[in-house]
Amino acid sequence: MKAIVYYKYGSPDVLELTELEKPIPNDNEVLIRTKATTATSGDCEIRSFTFPILFWLPLRIMFGIIKPKKNILGLELAGEIEAVGKEVKQFKKGDQVFACTSGRFGAYAEYTTLPEKYAIAIKPSNMSFEEAASVPSGGLNALHYLRKGNISKGQKVLINGAGGNFGTIAVQLAKYFGTEVTAVDSEDKLDMLREIGADHVIDYAKEDFTERGKKYDIIFDVVGKSPFSRSIRSLKENGHYVIAIPSLFKILRGLWISKTSSKKVIFEFAKDMAEDLIFLKELIEKGAIKPVIDRYYPMKQMAEAHRYVESGRKKGNVVVSLANNNGTGKPESNKDINKSEYRSDIAPA
Repeated sequence: MKAIVYYKYGSPDVLELTELEKPIPNDNEVLIRTKATTATSGDCEIRSFTFPILFWLPLRIMFGIIKPKKNILGLELAGEIEAVGKEVKQFKKGDQVFACTSGRFGAYAEYTTLPEKYAIAIKPSNMSFEEAASVPSGGLNALHYLRKGNISKGQKVLINGAGGNFGTIAVQLAKYFGTEVTAVDSEDKLDMLREIGADHVIDYAKEDFTERGKKYDIIFDVVGKSPFSRSIRSLKENGHYVIAIPSLFKILRGLWISKTSSKKVIFEFAKDMAEDLIFLKELIEKGAIKPVIDRYYPMKQMAEAHRYVESGRKKGNVVVSLANNNGTGKPESNKDINKSEYRSDIAPA
């Protein structure tokens, strides 16, 4: 099978297209033929190993101190089940699925195995493989953090870093839950954020949301760059400051704030669960969530996909097709795709 591998940490140039043996599923596993995956900020961080100092040593021990222990990246995928282990009950050969690979990674290969208990669900009927591949990681994280913020109808929610894969789904989920959403990101992403439902948008380069004098029930900092003290002041009483990428400073101060006031600081990592992915599937099929896809790349251009993600210009998701060989990574046929006006459908030259 073809796979994108890396044997050392570094720039996108460490990614190589190679041939590997097709894996064989264990008794409790499914073998998935991957049709599409994504290039995410998480994949790029692991490849280059650019993590905050708080997480550097434990993650280096987990992923490999000198060189990577796992040589195939990829946090999410969509594809078709090719085989199942004898203990598998929920899936069968031929099922079209989407999944989050969690700490196993492995989506950057034509075939991957995952335990049945992982976050795997039948693909939404109104999505292509390429669209479905862009949902699991960002969707599961966005759902987790909004729930941790005790989101409920009528609240005011601010999402900082709303233009990426987590943020674009978080905006749509927050609207689904009946809240008033303020989205913060760069100027070139604001129109897209309005289109997917944001009630208010802020260009972070021109305005500090904490200086507006407005109070929020939830401040969800997707990128971990909001000013701590001013964000706490921008919370209503009993409000939740949710930080997806916390620094040690924010963790320590957050513990103190949560203990000594009515405001809560949340930084608990998401657990990828199949029931949550099924919930997202149902919302997608009802039209409550649509993916934001900036660019498509073919498998052979994975390094270019990573470079684009690291440029900071990405709107929503960057999808990599392993199934289509038309040179662009775009779906070869759109007849079964529920097209979204939010997709720019840009392919690299």
